[in-house]
Amino acid sequence: QVQLVESGGGLVQDGGSLRLSCTASGGTVSDYTITWFRQAPGKEREFVAAKSWSGERLYYADSVKGRFTISRDNAKNAVYLHMNSLKVEDTAVYYCAATVLHYGSPYSNEYDYWGQGTQVTVSS
Repeated sequence: QVQLVESGGGLVQDGGSLRLSCTASGGTVSDYTITWFRQAPGKEREFVAAKSWSGERLYYADSVKGRFTISRDNAKNAVYLHMNSLKVEDTAVYYCAATVLHYGSPYSNEYDYWGQGTQVTVSS
């Protein structure tokens, strides 16, 4: 089964940028739909962005459209979340998750594999 490891989180100022990485082992990212979720303190985990297994479909939460971009590098077996124009409300632990579904479901219970998460903190 696939194992996922996130990296790239950190502290950034409002308006700044970060790139999160989700590196897979034990499986190939192109065999799964890979999705980014996030969870802020005291809030439920929420969908952020997804790239379908075919790579043809991209999905974004309304709150991040135009600011975040999800991409995949098959050669590196990794999926990335490019985050620009970060806001304080983007502060959360970001998780990548994989599903065999062929679309980017926004429901976390449809994902079988999860990384451990990486903290993103945006300061004002």
